[in-house]
Amino acid sequence: MLIKEYFQLLNEALQTFSIIQNCTFNSKKQSTYQGFIRGEVKFKDDSTLYFREFVDVKITVERDMYSYQYMTNSNNLIFRYDNTRHHKKLNLPNFPHHKHEGSQENVISSNAPNLVDVLQEIENILNQTIFIDS
Repeated sequence: MLIKEYFQLLNEALQTFSIIQNCTFNSKKQSTYQGFIRGEVKFKDDSTLYFREFVDVKITVERDMYSYQYMTNSNNLIFRYDNTRHHKKLNLPNFPHHKHEGSQENVISSNAPNLVDVLQEIENILNQTIFIDS
């Protein structure tokens, strides 16, 4: 796959979620197979997902760096997935992949989600909130 095809796939994926109010998506091609993506997704409840990836798609989709940070409308952390190598001392099974839940300090091991996985998780959260609030 070429990096421009990967950018297009992500852009198309963002268009499929009805929970999205609006989004920005910026991509920068580094080479035929490498690139950087940064974006912001605003949801119907005014929560926001900030995301970024540095990706190499030459053989498979390898995200050398990623962060998906989901915040309330008052800028409180709901969760963040990332692969920053700063939690080595915690002996997480999937190091460096981890998730911060509710606060910077609450760190748990996780697999490496992709943008669609994160959007589906947010969709589930928002659907539960709507069901509870109804």
